[in-house]
Amino acid sequence: MGEKGNLPLFETKSAKNRFIFRLYTLSIFISILFIFYFRIHHLPESKTAEKLAWLGAFFSELWFAFYWFLTIIVRWNPSYRHTFKDRLSQRYGEVFPGIDVFVCTADPVIEPPTMVINTVLSVMAYNYPPEKMSIYLSDDGCSDLTFYALLESSWFSKKWLPFCRKFNVEPRSPEAYFREAVEPLNDSLWSKESSSMKNLYKDMKKRIETVAELGRIPDDIREQHKGFLEWDTVFSRRDHQTILQIVIDGRDPMAVDSEGQPLPTLVYLAREKRPQYNHHFKAGAMNALIRVSSRISNAPIILNVDCDMYSNNSDSVRDVLCFFMDEENGDEIGFIQFPQNFDNLTTNDLYSSAFNVINKVELHGMDNNGGPPYIGTGCFHRRETLCGRKYRRGSKSESLRWDYRQRRQDSANVLGETCKTLASCDYEENTEWGKEMGLKYGCPVEDVLTGLAIHCRGWRSIYFNPQRKGFLGVAPTTLLQSLVQHKRWTEGDLQIFLSQYCPLLYGHGKIPMKLQLSYCVYLLWAANCLASLYYVTIPSLCLLKGISLFPKVSSQWSFPFIYTIMATSAYSAGEFIWCGGTLRGWWNDQRMWVYKRTASYFFGFLDNILRLLGITNSAFVITAKVADVDVSKRYEQELMEFGAPSPMFTILTTLAWLNALSFIGVLLKLAMHGETLDQLAMQIILCSLLVYVNRPLYEGMLIRKDKARMPTLVTYKSAVFALVACSLACL
Repeated sequence: MGEKGNLPLFETKSAKNRFIFRLYTLSIFISILFIFYFRIHHLPESKTAEKLAWLGAFFSELWFAFYWFLTIIVRWNPSYRHTFKDRLSQRYGEVFPGIDVFVCTADPVIEPPTMVINTVLSVMAYNYPPEKMSIYLSDDGCSDLTFYALLESSWFSKKWLPFCRKFNVEPRSPEAYFREAVEPLNDSLWSKESSSMKNLYKDMKKRIETVAELGRIPDDIREQHKGFLEWDTVFSRRDHQTILQIVIDGRDPMAVDSEGQPLPTLVYLAREKRPQYNHHFKAGAMNALIRVSSRISNAPIILNVDCDMYSNNSDSVRDVLCFFMDEENGDEIGFIQFPQNFDNLTTNDLYSSAFNVINKVELHGMDNNGGPPYIGTGCFHRRETLCGRKYRRGSKSESLRWDYRQRRQDSANVLGETCKTLASCDYEENTEWGKEMGLKYGCPVEDVLTGLAIHCRGWRSIYFNPQRKGFLGVAPTTLLQSLVQHKRWTEGDLQIFLSQYCPLLYGHGKIPMKLQLSYCVYLLWAANCLASLYYVTIPSLCLLKGISLFPKVSSQWSFPFIYTIMATSAYSAGEFIWCGGTLRGWWNDQRMWVYKRTASYFFGFLDNILRLLGITNSAFVITAKVADVDVSKRYEQELMEFGAPSPMFTILTTLAWLNALSFIGVLLKLAMHGETLDQLAMQIILCSLLVYVNRPLYEGMLIRKDKARMPTLVTYKSAVFALVACSLACL
């Protein structure tokens, strides 16, 4: 490897023992060819209805095969990264670049201030020189309560940061740490200081929650900081001036913790909002932060996290520097993406929120194909990539040569007033912001679109999934939350695919073909709804008419179908368990796979069609989430949460009724008329599996009596829809 100084700061290893996967892939490919041969050569010639149903099944299977091919490209050769932080320290000592951390929040009700400040405190406590860190909180809710909570956290940090350094605690979110920490059983120094720190945190949390319940900031608290005066001229959260407060000025020699060590810079920003301007949601907030931070700290590396995604690993920054500062390959790296992980998952992951297979298989595959997408949180960027700079091979980046002593020397007050213009509504008019600079506008998933643009400028990205998770967040705790979340993602992803930024067009000649196709795996999520809806409805309805869409079980042509279903299910279950899941968790994942494809993906697909037709508002409204004190308890018990009426629930319950009625109908038909089971066996098995998948829906409609049961109106309405569909099928 040469001299020690030339040793790489990270290594990349390809996955081993891929023979079984490739043999499995080959066998499925051959089975698919046999299935297509069967479909083509056994096309019904008599009845029109039977022929149409057969063709529908054939086209659905063509789509499934095409999409399966895309996933194989992603999974074919995953790579895994490992960093050498000891080499980083030996080579650079503490001569590291500055880090700007962006934390975004938008609503103090949905995102409670105590949760927000736990994320802030966790990144303030990174194992990194504090004078080189600046933390920016973007508050798109313009809440004085959030500002008050940030002030409280700034005072608490003077005790919390020394405690973290002294005892090397993990995680460094106070809420998460004290929830996981074992109660001290002796009188050691750690036990005394831990108990004292826990009491300090509880006191701070109680003060914040008391003010939140009050609904306003008391006068005695307002007098403690002049920043509260800004809210005297705030009309509403959507109509207000820029509010920018440098809560901790890291350049100030008096800004130190209880042990005399410097504190990171801490900045509060509520960008200007006016009703006549489009504010572009999170993308607009991020772009305002990029501009404001460029004037205050201008660190060459930017980390952005959602306010519910606290740091779980205090060494994440040093891990990232092993990539950015590697002499051989560091200059081409535009951003480093950590996986989304959650700390509130149930044992069997009720709503399939863990993304274990995506995190541990697919994104590693994308890494080898050119880099993972930017997923909006837990991502470290080079500032220059977010500012539109193109990468040119052979040119050495100078951006990491940063000295905190060269930051602007204006006073905090002067600097704050100067920066307000950068966050004003009209600053971006007639500029490239939102187009070639910053995060891109005009898409619900601005993060994926921005990452694709960075890739097309020549940069590559790195996927890093360390043994100790870098960030942990909060997963949805109700079915509707999960479905709405996926609806937004799939709507935005398909919008990208149908736009000028389609990877196959926009990325042509700029990024490798395998990366273009890897992006399509996620951008085409919503398109899966059509084939999926067909397969969960038409085969079941055909049972009532006696139409067979599959070969007889006794026929040799049934083998490709049976093998494909059995092999893919067995491999999927094995892979899921290998990735850390359980067998029951895999079944929950299959259930949510059906629910998301038939509800979330369908509405995401429908929204795109309406948008292309020029209809800006869709004909349905997604209702509010269920908010009940018992929600968490039911979630921990792994009871599905319904409660609120929703168009998504109407679709799911209609499909559930339809499959149940079809299953009962065909069984009665077989019993009464003695028809042969051989011809319809595969369809009956498919229908019975769908009935079993929908068991939570039947319980919610017919058995459960708690607040989280399926709304009665949804149950009756969907039953009528299903009865009409079954009646028409019998004609």
